[in-house]
Amino acid sequence: MSIPFPRIPRALLLVPFCLAACTTTPPSPPQSASAEASPERMVATIRNTAGSGDSELAVQPLRDSQVEDLRETAQRLEAQKQYADEAKALDQALAIVADDPALLQERAEAAVLLKDYGNAEALARRAFELGSKVGPLCRRHWATIRAMRYIARDGAGAAEANKQLAACKVPGVDRF
Repeated sequence: MSIPFPRIPRALLLVPFCLAACTTTPPSPPQSASAEASPERMVATIRNTAGSGDSELAVQPLRDSQVEDLRETAQRLEAQKQYADEAKALDQALAIVADDPALLQERAEAAVLLKDYGNAEALARRAFELGSKVGPLCRRHWATIRAMRYIARDGAGAAEANKQLAACKVPGVDRF
């Protein structure tokens, strides 16, 4: 005597597969947004987020020659991974022109490289307050703030910074 095997509808056979699909882990945040990203990678992402600004109108102030020399020194020191010395050179430049948004942003990025994240965010916010509210430099400010909010694990703050970053984009003058 055989025991009849109950008939199972085909739809029920798929349930284990559907449940497995529902329990997959969510994708991890992009490396640029991760608190585990290296400071060098964060700064590269901040600068890449800003874009070149070739299609936008960007006004650049005339620069003091002594400040320009200090900025060039800072760039050279960053390339040599001498981040503390880079920060000192930028601090000297800021002693000459304390309210230069581009210089403040460069110093914010040096703070990121030194893992001085609180200071990096404060400098980027100050740079935004003093500078143009549109363009590549504006995007660098907000990309810095967004990265610092990610490090602080403040998703709402990062989302707000992302909105502000998007608002920095304006079309340039169509010359043709």
